[in-house]
Amino acid sequence: MSPEFIGLLGILILLATMFSLQIPVAFAMALVGFFGLGYVTSLDAALMMIGTELWTTFSSYGLTIIPLFIFMGMICFYSDVNTKLYNAAYKWLGATRGGLAMATVMACAGFAAISGSNTATAATMTSVALPEMKRFKYHPILITGSIAAGSTLGVVIPPSIVLVVYGIYTGQSIGKLFFGSIIPGFILASLMMVTIYVICQWHKDWGPAGPKTTFREKIISLKGAGEMLVLFSLVMGGLFIGFFTPSEAGAVGSFFALLISLIRRNLTREGFARAVKDTLRVSCFIVMIIAGAVIFGRFLAITRLPYAIAEWAIALQVPNFVILWLIIGVFIIGGAIMDALGLLLITIPIFYPLAMKLGYDPIWFGVMLTIVTTMGAITPPVGVNAYVVAGMSKDISLNTVFKGVTYFLPTYIICIILLEIFPSLVLFLAGAVK
Repeated sequence: MSPEFIGLLGILILLATMFSLQIPVAFAMALVGFFGLGYVTSLDAALMMIGTELWTTFSSYGLTIIPLFIFMGMICFYSDVNTKLYNAAYKWLGATRGGLAMATVMACAGFAAISGSNTATAATMTSVALPEMKRFKYHPILITGSIAAGSTLGVVIPPSIVLVVYGIYTGQSIGKLFFGSIIPGFILASLMMVTIYVICQWHKDWGPAGPKTTFREKIISLKGAGEMLVLFSLVMGGLFIGFFTPSEAGAVGSFFALLISLIRRNLTREGFARAVKDTLRVSCFIVMIIAGAVIFGRFLAITRLPYAIAEWAIALQVPNFVILWLIIGVFIIGGAIMDALGLLLITIPIFYPLAMKLGYDPIWFGVMLTIVTTMGAITPPVGVNAYVVAGMSKDISLNTVFKGVTYFLPTYIICIILLEIFPSLVLFLAGAVK
């Protein structure tokens, strides 16, 4: 068998291992990668290569950014920041038809900017926004659809753990990836709000208008959200001017998030303990996925499958955008059946070299893939955000949640098309980072 065929066979075995044996993606990648390396070379060589690769990866100072940003998000989560953000968005938008759903998307965007997690955002906003929208007799489809779709902004808007992992794995600047995703995140959030407006024009009874608020009440509501705006500006501003590195930004963000919560006295001892515990749990999960991806990626590199695919694609002599949309199609389908981070790390060794051969900018490509894989968080059958929302909405079925998110899927496609036509939407801010 040729090395390329062995690489392709390894991918098929990996998928079979994950879905038939239900082995977690991190361990599946590690096992298939190790035995694949052993088959192509030898067991001794495989052990030596794995040891070298893991040491090189995990001795990197840049990995410290993962637990630091996760800890910052967890502190904010257990400090009841979500309620303040939702209240501010509610005061400004709640009086219009569909305004509570729009406020939910805005609050999701705000919380995403400090948590970096879509599942945390989904759980948080379900507990806060769902009772309010029920109280104003919003339709269950609009309620759950807006929460599940809005919560995916946690992966797009910086600081995003997915972008951090992509940057570490490909050697790209995490600061550039963060700033490159700001405008796309804003566009995606805006398109979701437009979608809600259109839905409420078609179904006027789905999103009744809430009570009006005075301008004074609106200004006062910003006080609760202002602290998080300062925190976000501090982290991103320091990165932008080059005052500190991404890891230092995570440390500064964690410190000031903790300081703000202590000054406000809205973080209990139990909440702090849970924040630490959840930070360790999520960080270990991500680190294990990275370890598995390193081993599997080394196996694919040895088989030369990624380079063979790149050479084959270039030999097709079709426009680059056709190949790009084939890659996007793979990510959309893959994102619907497995975790976004796991999918990204499995496929980066294959498609990243291809994208570079086609001349695409690595920062633009990373942001694009992040948005595409984000769709998987709400796409059946595995859309994890949909399951979170359905699990916390005891009287709303999973089927209703999936009906709701289908209204928002076109927003992702439109956003992807805009980024393809206007790459500067990503590269403008990314290029300004020092």
